[in-house]
Amino acid sequence: MARVSAGARLHFGFCNLSLSHERLYGALGVGLDSPRVVVDAEPAPAVRVAVEQAAGTPSESSDSSPSVRDDVRGYATAAVDLLGVDGARVTVRESLPRHAGLGSGTQLAAATLAAVAAAYDLPARVRERAPALGRGGRSGVGVATFEDGGFVLDAGHPTARFTTDRPANGEWTVPPVAARHAVPDDWRFLLVAPEAAAGRNGAAEDDAMRTAVERAEPGLADRIAGIVTRRALPAVASGNAEAFGAAVAEIGRLNGAWYADEQGGVYRPPVGEVVDSLSGAASVFGAGQSSWGPTVYGVTDAAHADAAAEAGERALDAAGVGGEVSVVRASNEGARTDAGNGAELLSVGPERGNTKPRGDGA
Repeated sequence: MARVSAGARLHFGFCNLSLSHERLYGALGVGLDSPRVVVDAEPAPAVRVAVEQAAGTPSESSDSSPSVRDDVRGYATAAVDLLGVDGARVTVRESLPRHAGLGSGTQLAAATLAAVAAAYDLPARVRERAPALGRGGRSGVGVATFEDGGFVLDAGHPTARFTTDRPANGEWTVPPVAARHAVPDDWRFLLVAPEAAAGRNGAAEDDAMRTAVERAEPGLADRIAGIVTRRALPAVASGNAEAFGAAVAEIGRLNGAWYADEQGGVYRPPVGEVVDSLSGAASVFGAGQSSWGPTVYGVTDAAHADAAAEAGERALDAAGVGGEVSVVRASNEGARTDAGNGAELLSVGPERGNTKPRGDGA
């Protein structure tokens, strides 16, 4: 039996949505240590899938569990075909909240592929095969953090390849990593998950993104480029959490201007009220909406973690909604794979398949 465990990711936004520039998208994000998706797999004559509720994961309604099962069955079936094996018995031990802005789809797809590959002692080649699973078509952050964690800026896609219709699965490549930095050990990320409808996904997300791209004002991309190069990248390279938080919060706000018509404002309700409240907290260095939300992130550090959590609770109260608040570490390593002997963790990062023993996690 093989087990793969991967952390969630935050998505701070895109560098460009305008067709006026040479490269489209170009996402920024960071890998998290928790919450996590955990998938087990073992060889079997056909595809069999089970989903169980694991301790410490958000509760799922009876309506959402079948959706997780259906997704995993699709990913497992595709993985079996890609790997050329007969089948696999796949069990989801822990899953991320679906469509909450934490990268649940990509992490679950990649973990399923990696677990089935490890069960057969085969290389996963997640980056190469992710498009066949329907992942990595716009943002490369999910695949990159699954591989190696850390803060990631991907290079996006050539604008000339943009089409109004979604390409078939497999007819794209995952955007390459343009920059990656390890996140300092003392940085923390506040997660505020308000009780709200799921974020855009599937056909609705495709339609919203297409509309945003067709209407995107190119000047916003120029402003974001300056923030990325002169503020965000220097801040993470130098370990300045305050400057980093302010930079990614501004990037998120500018991204929201592209999406305002699609989501009902710069942030989707009730995210705007939560972000506004957190922006006034001294313990939170910057706040924004991760992907389509509803998860709100805040950048903080170990010294301010407790105060940031309290600020998160106050933000939910001020917005008049329930929800969950946590403070988590970043992850500077990719997914972890136990190949079944219980003795070592194996890397699933690029150019390493799933066969190289992981070192000290640096």
